Amino acid sequence: MMPLSMVKEGEPNVIKRVGGKEETRKFLENLGFVTGGIVTVVSQTGGNLIVNIKDSRIAIGKDMANRIMV
Repeated sequence: MMPLSMVKEGEPNVIKRVGGKEETRKFLENLGFVTGGIVTVVSQTGGNLIVNIKDSRIAIGKDMANRIMV
């Protein structure tokens, strides 16, 4: 397992675990970051990631990406 912030761009990854405080996990779950979900990093700029999840593009900060294990 490694954090989402470490994966290569363009490769689909299965989410293994979402960490952090309960409110952080709920926030990420509402965006579609759930265990078993598929997430693909589209690009990384300045520590922020743009990811594809559930047919949506979402920008998340590196601190959030570090809580999502794939």
